[in-house]
Amino acid sequence: MRYVSTRGEAPAVAFDDVLLAGLAPDGGLYVPETWPSFSPDEIDALAGLDYGALAVRVMQPFVGEALAAPDLGAIVAESCRAFDEDIAPLKKIGDNEWLLELFHGPTLAFKDYALQFLGRMLDHVLRKRGQRATVIGATSGDTGSAAIEACRDRESIEIFILHPRGRVSEVQRRQMTTVTSANVHNVAIEGTFDDCQDLVKAMFADPAFRDRYHLSAVNSINWARIAAQIVYYFWAGAKLGAPNHAVSFSVPTGNFGNVFAAYAAVRVGLPVAQLVVASNRNDILTRFFASGRMTIGEVSATLSPSMDIQVSSNFERLLFEVFDRDGKKVAAAMKRFREKGEFAVSSGELEKARALFDAACFDDEATKRMIKQLWQETGDLVDPHTAVGIAAERAKRRDKAVPMVALATAHPAKFADAVEQATGVRPPLPERLKGLFEREERYEVLANDLRAVQDFVARRLAQRTAA
Repeated sequence: MRYVSTRGEAPAVAFDDVLLAGLAPDGGLYVPETWPSFSPDEIDALAGLDYGALAVRVMQPFVGEALAAPDLGAIVAESCRAFDEDIAPLKKIGDNEWLLELFHGPTLAFKDYALQFLGRMLDHVLRKRGQRATVIGATSGDTGSAAIEACRDRESIEIFILHPRGRVSEVQRRQMTTVTSANVHNVAIEGTFDDCQDLVKAMFADPAFRDRYHLSAVNSINWARIAAQIVYYFWAGAKLGAPNHAVSFSVPTGNFGNVFAAYAAVRVGLPVAQLVVASNRNDILTRFFASGRMTIGEVSATLSPSMDIQVSSNFERLLFEVFDRDGKKVAAAMKRFREKGEFAVSSGELEKARALFDAACFDDEATKRMIKQLWQETGDLVDPHTAVGIAAERAKRRDKAVPMVALATAHPAKFADAVEQATGVRPPLPERLKGLFEREERYEVLANDLRAVQDFVARRLAQRTAA
């Protein structure tokens, strides 16, 4: 298995090189050179497996020869031990309507499902090569804590996480900033998540800085994240009758990585009837699927901060497929997007995307109404992101005969204020987060300035080397 850049100007590389690089040298994102394929019989055989065994089967074609099968199995097994016994339960919430709970990992968010694997995989590859890496990541809320939890105390990794100051929930912030491991460095940027993401991309685009400090990525720009997320779509599909029956998914998303993993599952053989892209007031994705135009707007702060994004980085991967894998065309569109703040696709290209995708957006008031409605219907509390996903599938569902799965992407206690506003009930913190509000925080506040962030990274790494 080899990987190519969405912009067509980087050489094809193996999975372990993609893992370490994150972003392609031409600024594009890595995707499989050719999509592997699961036959109906192979998908049918997944039904009786536990989550770990299914994960190995699904990820093996993407890993290729970069990792021996026993090593992949060991890394997956160790990753699974970080989760509750029931790793990804499916819960019925309505007529052929399901909730896939993806908050049973160490930081109570879906990001754990990919990052527990990625952290261990990265450490394995680095130790095998006798190398060290500096992991740089941007977070709109959950990626940061999940990445820190996966990379903390690993001798081969230093990790720097940028979050937008004042634009993540208090639980999300404290899950990052109360970690005392010496290899963990938190930065609060005076700006939005898009600013944090731009700073990370700019550091990777600086060859001298990137190579000197051996940068690696944990954001969903790293294909290893996508590969690990494909697993839970197959898990849910197998539980609900695939390959004999199709299934649909509704995915709350800002950066498009989680829903692109669903698209990737479709490309390799999972029968999926519909993918619903669920957004909050930051509706750039909804507007695209309505008009075929991608136009940057102002980032609005909402009750679902992990989706407070106007530049959806992973959308470039879908664009590559919609453009029939024409890297030059993708590069031109991305260049226009950066320079003009917009680009458009043809009507035929839009219809190609719409064949599978629908999209809907909901503001904070609609989000709270959905939280309250589900609580009244089922007695279940859901976080604001999950509520947006449920509202979107109920608004856009094409066929009630097809099982619809909404992804529950975070534990409601991570957004307790919003849940309490909606229902009058405050979800308690799970046992693993007890004492979170009494712990000391450690983070640096920096301006939205590339040089300032690079100087901070260089200074911290020099201090760590000297120590």
